[in-house]
Amino acid sequence: MTNFDGRKKEVIGIIGAGISGLLACKYCISKGFDPIVFESESGIGGVWSETIGSTKLQTPKPVYQFSDFPWPDSVTQVFPDQQTVLEYIESYARHFDLVRHIQFNSKVLSLSYDDPIGGAGDWNSGSDPLGSKGKWNLKVEDTRTTSTHTQIYQVDFVVVCVGRFSQVPNIPEFPGNKGPEAFEGEVIHSMEYSKMDPKTAANFVKGKHVAVVGFQISAMDIATECSTVNGVERPCTVVIRTPHWNLPDYFPWGLNLGYLYMNRFSELMVHKPGEGLLLSLLATTLSPLRWAFSKYIESYIKHKHRLAKHGMVPEHSFLNELSSCSVSLVPEGFYNRVEEGSIRLIKNAVSFGFSKEGIVLEGQAEPIKSELVILATGFNGIDKLKHIFESPEYQEFIAGSDDSDAVPLYRECIHPQIPQLAIIGFSESVSNLHTSEIRCRWLAELLDGKFRLPSVKVMEKDIGEWDKYKKRYSYKKYYRRSCIGALHIWYNDQLCKDMGWNPKRKNSFWAEWFEPYGPMDYTS
Repeated sequence: MTNFDGRKKEVIGIIGAGISGLLACKYCISKGFDPIVFESESGIGGVWSETIGSTKLQTPKPVYQFSDFPWPDSVTQVFPDQQTVLEYIESYARHFDLVRHIQFNSKVLSLSYDDPIGGAGDWNSGSDPLGSKGKWNLKVEDTRTTSTHTQIYQVDFVVVCVGRFSQVPNIPEFPGNKGPEAFEGEVIHSMEYSKMDPKTAANFVKGKHVAVVGFQISAMDIATECSTVNGVERPCTVVIRTPHWNLPDYFPWGLNLGYLYMNRFSELMVHKPGEGLLLSLLATTLSPLRWAFSKYIESYIKHKHRLAKHGMVPEHSFLNELSSCSVSLVPEGFYNRVEEGSIRLIKNAVSFGFSKEGIVLEGQAEPIKSELVILATGFNGIDKLKHIFESPEYQEFIAGSDDSDAVPLYRECIHPQIPQLAIIGFSESVSNLHTSEIRCRWLAELLDGKFRLPSVKVMEKDIGEWDKYKKRYSYKKYYRRSCIGALHIWYNDQLCKDMGWNPKRKNSFWAEWFEPYGPMDYTS
């Protein structure tokens, strides 16, 4: 239904004003909706508003940009820093006048669904996503007040854009009597460190023996900052459970990585969800080339980082790494600091605990003497997401049928059993901004009635096919992580076909099959 001023009457509630929330807001507006965005913090940007100061963009700038809002010419770095990325996101919100739709300092405590016909409800076959009589109730807290002040908002559709890298830290399990309470020093999570401004963070670690647990981007950035402050006199120790194929740059042996893993030809080498016999035969036939591509990049990373010397050669392949969305860009000079001694790498394939003096690794008598331990052990995204639902049944749907860190979503957006709701920004890709944008465009077309969802049975079958792909190609430790890393073009094709777009966006045969795909290929 539409008002006299052209705006649709249905109310869209969006949770979170990070990248995905802003995109959802922008594309809902483009279809005549008047969305409300609930943001728990006082500003926009999501994870980019509270990221370690030295953290840089992990994908090249041309791949990480809005399709209708390019980076300004003044930004010349290929991998801009945290502040520059945040300013870019803020300028996007101002340019499209999104801020007026955002309620800041408004934390959504819970979601509950009112279905007038009873039951929890689900997506009906071919149903209008806004045609149901059900409503979502959002319990929202004003975070500016010391007393608990809440308000209930009722909306027709909810878009959950809370992300997976914030709020609920993942804390390892420790052996009995060997948790942080046994340690005389201080233990924090990287989340707490990332909230500090650069000066506060430098003063916090200055003069201390610091140990960092983890080996992805936050761990490496923190270790680099600590080594800058303390040097070789008090080296920062990095405790690593799983070595990774972290990139020194995007040009292995001088060749753009995009020509190896971000074009259509590269995806012919991978078995795909819903593929036919021909594509399956091609993927099998091209498997030696797939292996060669992976080994080509691994040889470059081993050479640049001297991984064998440091005992940090991963057991899994680079394709496994990419398919798990766990590839990071190594901070500049990180391994030089390892060589000089201001950073120490210790591989620990088993569990660890604490003693009075520091970290105790299983099977080793001597502790890693420390005064400060920073757990860069990631976040429990599933726990954060499922507990926003009041319904235990919906919580179970979100958690899935096994112990995982993936949500079973059709098109990585819709849970078949949870009606009038989308989850965007939880599943990852090689460029999360680009992927969130096309998902939000897909959702806006769905809400506008341009296409209908298939039956619950068909959606669940499609989810199962994607789960098989993730299990086949991701590193076994991460296979349940929501990631479309090595098949982002195939995934985008499905969304394009749903919306009635031509999925082939290039203007020549060579470009279509061999040039990298990016945001500017989806400008219309």
